[in-house]
Formats: sequence, C-alpha cells, structure tokens
Amino acid sequence: MPVFGGWLRNVPDEGMDASWEYSRDLAVRAERIGYDLTLIAELNLNDIKGAEAPTLDAWSTAAAIAAVTRTQEIMVAVRPNFHQPALFAKAAANIDRIAGGRLSLNVVSSWWADEAKQYGLQFDQHDDRYARTSEWLEVVKGLWAEERFDFSGRFYQTDGAICSPKPVRVPILYAGGESEAAKTMITQQCDAYVMHGDPVEVVRPKIADIRARREAAGGSPMTFGMAAYAIVRDSEAEARRELDRILDVKDMPAGYSNFDQWLSGTQLEREMKIREYSVSNRGLRPNLVGTPEQLRERIAEYEAAGLDLLLLQMSPQREEMERFASQVIRARVQELAPA
Repeated sequence: MPVFGGWLRNVPDEGMDASWEYSRDLAVRAERIGYDLTLIAELNLNDIKGAEAPTLDAWSTAAAIAAVTRTQEIMVAVRPNFHQPALFAKAAANIDRIAGGRLSLNVVSSWWADEAKQYGLQFDQHDDRYARTSEWLEVVKGLWAEERFDFSGRFYQTDGAICSPKPVRVPILYAGGESEAAKTMITQQCDAYVMHGDPVEVVRPKIADIRARREAAGGSPMTFGMAAYAIVRDSEAEARRELDRILDVKDMPAGYSNFDQWLSGTQLEREMKIREYSVSNRGLRPNLVGTPEQLRERIAEYEAAGLDLLLLQMSPQREEMERFASQVIRARVQELAPA
C-alpha cells in the first residue's frame, strides 16, 4: 500500500496520492484481480518523499481497509515503541473483528531515531529495541490469550488487564531482521520471517538458517516472505528502459538523510549501494524486471528455495498492479492448474 504517495525517491510525482481514496480503490481492486495480502507501512513521517511530505496513518487506514475488503489479508506494520501493548492489543483485536479474522502484524523494531524524538518517544539502542519488542509481544499475545493478564517486565507492566472481545483469529506475526538479536526474537516469538530483496542464492541459505533456528526452538514451521520491486513489459528492452528511468538519481532528494540514518542504525549483512536508494527494501536485487515469462521463471526459483510470499512495490501501483496480475499471476495460476 503506497501510504507515502509512491515508492520512488527520485521521482517526485508517481501519480499515487497519499490519500484514503487512492488506498481504498487500490485495496478493493487488488482483491478482485488476485492479490492475497496488503502490507500497510507504519511511519509518521514520510520516508520516501521527504519527512514533510504527506503520509497516511497505518492503523486508521487499516481499520477502514478492513471494512471495504472481504478476503485480503491485511498486514499492518507496528513499532512497539509507538504503542502501549495492552491498549494496542485491544485496538488490534477490534480491527481484526472488523476484518473477520484477516489482520496480521508486521512487527518492526524501529530504526528512525529522529522520528521518535520528534514525537517524544523512547528510542532504544539496537539490542534493547529487540528486548523491548520481545516484552511487547508477550503482553499483546497474553492479552489475546487470557481472560486477565498480569505482566511485570523491564519495559511494561499490566495488572489483571482485560482484552474483550478478542480477535476472531490470533493475528499472524511477521517480522524481519538480520542481526542475532532479531533472528533470536523472531524464531522464538513470531510466525513468519520477511526479508529485504536479494537474489535467490542469498535468500535460500537465509531461509535454511531461520528454519534450523525455528526447529531448535521447538516451534511450528514458519512462512517466508520477501520485498521486491516488479517491472513487467512485453520485451526485455522495454523493461530495462523503465529500470533506467527509476534509477536516474541526479541529485539527492529530500529523504536521503533518512536513508543515511537508517544505514547507520541497522546491522545489515550486505552492503547497501547508493544506486539502490531510489527503491526501498533492496527491492531491485531480486531482479523481477523483464518479460512475463522471465518473471514467472524467477518467481518459480524463489518458490523452490522456500519463499511463500512476495511483497511487491510497483509504480504507478494501480496500473502496474493490473499489468502484473494479467501477465504474471493469471498465467502462473494456469500453469499450476491440474490438466
């Protein structure tokens, strides 16, 4: 969901308003043409177009999207330092009931120190962020599971707290991270692991590693997802021309300082390149750029490596989403259909 008004940091106007009307129409249409899930990012400042540009609130948008869709899973990013967990558990349970059991969470342990400071919130050091998130998850899950929930921890306390009504279905917990602290927390407390974009030869051992950690922790099998930016065209040359357009970063736009801060506040395993600044979440590394046949082949390789979910950015989202659905999704469904 392009709550920032687009995905490209070097293209000022992508024809995607950061508005409820655009988001509503996009979600309804996506559901009709074959998309299973919508991810709604949570940032109070605009990470893509610059901090002063408009960005939609994630949770009020999610509640509204829940009311106008019927089948789509609604994955909403949540940053624990921005939400008191007992109150959050109550609000999220209500949104899940509006959605009929379709809510899921993308748990993000924050990275933008300036944003937290502007809103008067605590911003912990790296490993402390995951310690906070771990406690936060204990409280949220406890409220969803028990009639009354007591908790006394380093960051949070509750005294006989009640969450009623409870969710229709306990929301799926997605999370990502490449540090030891992140992987430990995710394999012990979450249901799914989501990754930044990378080539299939990089993703395959990551999935194997998380699976092994999960088995060692005695948990049930996990779902694996990855971010990617998709460009599908009738010819490879056309796709490459579009790729060249979105990579044409002549001057550092307004949001570059945020990107630089993110790099300094994370522990990524692979070096980020300034060339990739134009698209977030390492979205170009999977190379979902080419003809419909090429994209279907690459997606099949990721599926064989153990990937279950692609979180796709496109620009402009509505038009490119239609193209991807007609040329990639429908053809893939036909390939998999029994004879």
